[in-house]
Amino acid sequence: MTLRTVHEWWAWVMVVSNGLAGAWALGAHRLPMLRGRALWWFTAAAQIAVSVQVTLGAIMIGGQGIEAPPFHVFYGFVALMAVGIIYSYRQQVAAYRYLLYGLGGLFLMGLGIRAMFLAHPV
Repeated sequence: MTLRTVHEWWAWVMVVSNGLAGAWALGAHRLPMLRGRALWWFTAAAQIAVSVQVTLGAIMIGGQGIEAPPFHVFYGFVALMAVGIIYSYRQQVAAYRYLLYGLGGLFLMGLGIRAMFLAHPV
């Protein structure tokens, strides 16, 4: 299995996990029974998947000399920065934390989808 294949498959892990985490957090905003430690562990894993994806891409570009499509790298780094911004605002919007992580997860999913379409235009 090549690094490129791992990067392509991990993109799906990143997109699906962040979409599920975002939907779960939005549901938890409305339904307290969905709140709990498992939500935060899953959200953390989904956001770590973003870091793994960006790292795989950076290794491909830097180490293997593969050229990325225009704006593909941009969306990857915006996603990585978004994770940091979401995390940094968690205390300031504590009353809306579930909305922050819900919308943030869906935003990360959208960035991943957009980056995937740039890599493989339909």
